[in-house]
Amino acid sequence: MDEIVRKLAGIGLPAVVLLITMASTGLAGAAAITAALAMLGPGGMVGGIVLLGIIGLASDALTKYGLTALLQGIYQERKAKGEPLHNLCREIDGLPITRELKLLIKEYIGCSR
Repeated sequence: MDEIVRKLAGIGLPAVVLLITMASTGLAGAAAITAALAMLGPGGMVGGIVLLGIIGLASDALTKYGLTALLQGIYQERKAKGEPLHNLCREIDGLPITRELKLLIKEYIGCSR
């Protein structure tokens, strides 16, 4: 059941993004889809399709691992690549997430030391 929910979320989020973009075009039918895809991507329609694919992959990873694990992995990798810890800690403070999640991520990468 979890796998089904994860796959539906991976498909659903790009569809919602496309629908919202289509609604903002003021057009209907195929013209709305074409205009929406062109608006989404940096390379016209092809870029829009690629962006929707990336959104799908990101939402799939998010539902599979959870936001906490995903953010911890991202910041741990950036720390391993040599980014200064104080910059990462400051960036985490500016994220639009809960205070508890910020503390978990900062503790995981070693900001509290």
